[in-house]
Amino acid sequence: MFDNLSEKLDKALHVLKGHGQITEINVAETLKEVRRALLDADVNFKIAKDFTNSVKEKALGQNVLTTLQPGQLMVKLVKDELTELMGGDAEGINLSGNPSVILMSGLQGSGKTTFSGKLANYLKNKKTKKPLLVACDVYRPAAIDQLHVVGEQIGVEVYSDRDNNDPVAIAKAGIQHARANGHNVVIVDTAGRLAVDEEMMAEISDIHKAVTPEETLFVVDAMTGQDAVNTAKAFNDRLDFDGVILTKLDGDTRGGAAISIKSVVNKPIKFIGTGEKMDAIDVFYPSRMADRILGMGDVVSLVERAQEQYDEEEARKLQKKIAKNQFGFDDFLSQIQQIKKMGSMKDLMGMIPGAGKALKDVDIDDDAFKHIEAIIHSMTPGERSTPSMLNASRKKRIAKGSGTSVQEVNQLLKQFNQMSKMMKMMQGGSGRKMMQMMSGMKGMR
Repeated sequence: MFDNLSEKLDKALHVLKGHGQITEINVAETLKEVRRALLDADVNFKIAKDFTNSVKEKALGQNVLTTLQPGQLMVKLVKDELTELMGGDAEGINLSGNPSVILMSGLQGSGKTTFSGKLANYLKNKKTKKPLLVACDVYRPAAIDQLHVVGEQIGVEVYSDRDNNDPVAIAKAGIQHARANGHNVVIVDTAGRLAVDEEMMAEISDIHKAVTPEETLFVVDAMTGQDAVNTAKAFNDRLDFDGVILTKLDGDTRGGAAISIKSVVNKPIKFIGTGEKMDAIDVFYPSRMADRILGMGDVVSLVERAQEQYDEEEARKLQKKIAKNQFGFDDFLSQIQQIKKMGSMKDLMGMIPGAGKALKDVDIDDDAFKHIEAIIHSMTPGERSTPSMLNASRKKRIAKGSGTSVQEVNQLLKQFNQMSKMMKMMQGGSGRKMMQMMSGMKGMR
């Protein structure tokens, strides 16, 4: 995510990060490189120029040149300015209605239908929400079928009417259906349209008037860069939407849309799509995104994802097993499954400070655990629960059954033993303190 921009900003700020002499001249030169990096990221020229001018004014105003650590203060100023440019504080969605209506809009191919499903899944997991998806795309072949498939995948009901070609009537009927069946959130998936298509823009305006949504969201493909920003402006001029959804952010190496869109349309980015899976959705936190762009990671989001998969009862059982030296490969496999639920490995690694830069040329496959799982699945129940019984002949059989080598089986055993020792050590006070610290970080913003 934003790999190219991160690398160029890191190079631009490298001189100032050191302890060399900081002068007004090299501050100006650095900010010139920062502006160039933003332009390469497809950020609008005026926005990039205003950004660097603002950073320069604040830097000179705070006497950066005379501070003990001028480089660090300069990085902080760039980070704060990036945060402000992307919206400052995170903004949630308005769910005050009964039912709350969310209208999805955007171009064809922007990922509206898929994201409608992701948003429904996200709200459903909040426990108090029972969403309904309403299929109002009557133009695209198989659009209704696609939404039904998505709904079935996440366990959310989909309302559709294949005999009706009026999206306004379908949307209104969908809301009535929601009221009658106890749904407290309605997500209306509409057809993709161009801002220059007068007839289609009039249609979505009619849907908007008919359903009076609490939230109108504009879905845009982040990878289209400045085009995404221009399209958002055209739609906002007609629809006056409440917020932006950036999809396919995991494939965006530049970042122009995320950085520019708030400044151009004056509407917040509310959610981002970070992958193809139905749980690949995140609330957009400008401060956290600025940290990631500058290579500082995003530990808070990483902890939040871990806590979403945290099962207290399972954790207590695991703690007892570790204390009694009964931690086995079935438990190890369970831990792997929890990590996989947290998202793509590359995205998770990008949240660890410094890891993104260190692994920028490394292709981290989402199937990174595949061979480990194959080795464990090739063990007998007894071998999984008592790894110490794995002798040479058993290892050979496991390697053959999993399509790996004895060397790989030995490597897994070594890693498993190291992990077991580390987990045993964390049963003490230092482990509890670490968990308390991580829990406390969840409340930070």
